[in-house]
Amino acid sequence: MINRHLLPILKSKVDYKKAIVVLGPRQVGKTTLINEIASGISDDYLYINGDDSAIRLLWNNPSQAFINKYIGGHKVVVIDEAQRLENIGLSAKMIVDSKKDIQLFLSGSSSLEMANKLNEPLTGRKWEYRLYPLSWTEIVSQYTFAKTIPRLSEFLITGMYPEVITNSENAKEILINLAGSYLYKDILELGGIRKPEILLKLLQALAWQLGNEVSYNELARTIGVDKATISDYIDLLEKAFVIFRLTPFARNLRNEISTTRKIYFYDNGVRNTIINNFAPIEQRTDIGALWENFIISERKKQLAYNGFYGNTYFWRTTAQSEIDYIEEQDGKISAYELKWNPKTKARFPAAFLKEYQPPAARIIHRDNFWEWLPAEQPPIS
Repeated sequence: MINRHLLPILKSKVDYKKAIVVLGPRQVGKTTLINEIASGISDDYLYINGDDSAIRLLWNNPSQAFINKYIGGHKVVVIDEAQRLENIGLSAKMIVDSKKDIQLFLSGSSSLEMANKLNEPLTGRKWEYRLYPLSWTEIVSQYTFAKTIPRLSEFLITGMYPEVITNSENAKEILINLAGSYLYKDILELGGIRKPEILLKLLQALAWQLGNEVSYNELARTIGVDKATISDYIDLLEKAFVIFRLTPFARNLRNEISTTRKIYFYDNGVRNTIINNFAPIEQRTDIGALWENFIISERKKQLAYNGFYGNTYFWRTTAQSEIDYIEEQDGKISAYELKWNPKTKARFPAAFLKEYQPPAARIIHRDNFWEWLPAEQPPIS
């Protein structure tokens, strides 16, 4: 099993007082990670599978007496896919408040449902973390840099889900099954979506526009729905850990763009599955977008695992000056251009440098990205 950056962080939070909540997409290793920690604490931990219909029936509005009886003498309780259990927030609160020194773990593949069900009941009673597909640094730590760097092109095409990395010869089949069971079935059920064809069209449109600014109005016209529906579906996809947004950085310059956004996928393999294109790098016309998605999603993982409390953006003006990626923390701005080809010429706009004076302005390409994503503690800027 590949060691995850979250493992020591979660272990440090075990105190038998607060619930430990791990959110993230399906098939990224949440169950494996939590079960590893739980089994290390107790050989006799209780595992409750929220995907099991019989379990869901049992845990439909359980009483405190039922919970006490069900848990019995177990000191460690794992509830997997907890969002599938009705009123899980109240049930979790009763477990945490039972004062029996029980360590509760919860996993979920929908931040929307988990937030709705857990936030109020577990206020002050939980630690919450996100687990993503494997990161570059996790893979390097497992296989060494020498064995990982030759697989870079593979990561850009088939992504970094654990099973894809460990079973790369079947990557396409794994991704197709993942997309079918998770992207469509789970999200359609989660959102109560009555027209799945709209979700498919939207996913395809977002996949084709990877790396470009996205207009909700244009998406609405293309797909044939209203702007509010597009906004709702994108919000749903983000909360289901399929995509994430970057907003524009705009502070002082008059012609800065401030109303658009860019949308990226958490995993390149999922994006390529949506458009059914697994062609190798040398045959791609979208290598720039694939590289940008890979680097920004990798940076997102690293910053999340290492306690980054700043903001991330892109920057563009009406005169078409642009910067691919910006980080802001404690009032300091760092700017980055992302280029697949190390020989590509790139300059940071003089107006941006003069106005914001970033302490870091770097070009990240395939020959130096690993310096920016080291296997140990990644830098903040």
